[in-house]
Amino acid sequence: MDKQLETISPVDGSVYAIRAYAGEHETEKVLAQAMRAQQSWSQTSVAERIALCEKMLTAFSGQKEQIVKDLCWMMGRPIRYGAGEIKGVEQRARYMMGIAEQALAPVHLGEEQGAQRIIKRHPLGVVFVIAPWNYPYLTAVNSIVPAILAGNSVILKHSAQTPLCAEHFYRAFEQAGLPEGVFQYLHLSHDDTQKVLRRGDIHQVCFTGSVKGGAMVEQALAGRFIGAGLELGGKDPAYVRCDADLDLAVATVVDGAFFNSGQSCCAIERIYVHEDIYEAFISRAVAQVKQYKLGRPDEAETTIGPMIRGEAADFVRGQISQAIAAGAIAHIHPGDGLDPCGLDKPGSPYLTPQLLTEVTHDMSLMRQESFGPVVGIVKVSSDAQALSLMNDSEFGLTAVIFTRDLNLGIALGEQIETGTFFINRCDYLDPALAWTGVKQSGRGCSLSRLGFDALTRPKSFFINPG
Repeated sequence: MDKQLETISPVDGSVYAIRAYAGEHETEKVLAQAMRAQQSWSQTSVAERIALCEKMLTAFSGQKEQIVKDLCWMMGRPIRYGAGEIKGVEQRARYMMGIAEQALAPVHLGEEQGAQRIIKRHPLGVVFVIAPWNYPYLTAVNSIVPAILAGNSVILKHSAQTPLCAEHFYRAFEQAGLPEGVFQYLHLSHDDTQKVLRRGDIHQVCFTGSVKGGAMVEQALAGRFIGAGLELGGKDPAYVRCDADLDLAVATVVDGAFFNSGQSCCAIERIYVHEDIYEAFISRAVAQVKQYKLGRPDEAETTIGPMIRGEAADFVRGQISQAIAAGAIAHIHPGDGLDPCGLDKPGSPYLTPQLLTEVTHDMSLMRQESFGPVVGIVKVSSDAQALSLMNDSEFGLTAVIFTRDLNLGIALGEQIETGTFFINRCDYLDPALAWTGVKQSGRGCSLSRLGFDALTRPKSFFINPG
């Protein structure tokens, strides 16, 4: 009997989906079909590709009710927030569709001694997308739609926690009339994923996941000389200056820290607050956190659902316990009413959001990615101290400064080691901007005009009339 994938729901521990892992024969068939399909797909116009992607979005939105339900049960997203991911897919895809013709157009240079000079963008071939469970549609669409617009075929390997997402994408493309083989998916084990990465019929990899997973991709691709976009972890910082709009800062960073139960690569995990407003910030932030309701995500009143599994929640519990043992102060307590049903207990994926002060960079909580509903807050006395602490990390995905002085904020942002810098906003992705990271947050970029660069290769034409 073939190996099977089982998706265990964090809602109640039940098995939500069972799928057979692809065998060697199925994998060979999918890869061969992707190669054949790409050759003809690459000959279509960009306008044709845009039209098919538009039809795909219509078909995708038509699955809204089932998609929202599956998100809830596969990864614990509260039902009230599920539609936001569908909206985000449409926003990102349509932006890339809107710039595709111009971004992929040949570059005509001036003549040189009577010769024409042109740079064209050619598709790479087969793009292998490896997507995670935490934002299963948003992370995947960042690569899928631009790759198809650029003339590539795509094979999606989704997380074992969210396998139905791949099927929803496939169904939408199928209903749109995309030629067979241009978009396919495979349910693969880790070992079989590595085997696919080593194959010569994969021409680009787009991976979103852990640092460990990114290292696996690089090792598997060693000697292949193909590109790999790696969006990895984060330990993203926020600095609230003394001149910040305090209400805006509190509301923004609390949401940025705890939305999706903190399970976001660009979640705020470290906050630095100027001493002049520190006490006021803490008071308002604690009050804001106490408004959350931990509960089953299929219940409409729930505002924070479970983490993906009990082991992940226990890891964060361990970070919190270690920090408190080393002198940190917890500001959320069992009697505060956030967990009315008593779901938060050791081994459970349900974890009450926590806010800690008196934390230091000697603690795992402030150095190692938590990927859960906890944030540490540090009092600082100057911009220089804040910048030093913000850069004191192995990660660099996003960072934010809250300030009314925009020119100073930009100047400070230039000094932060990060892929995306925000002023007065966080935990957000604008598809017009390059989504990229530094240090252990990865390399390469997706979205924006620059996102097409990783999905095409330049070919130069020097045409001498003789």
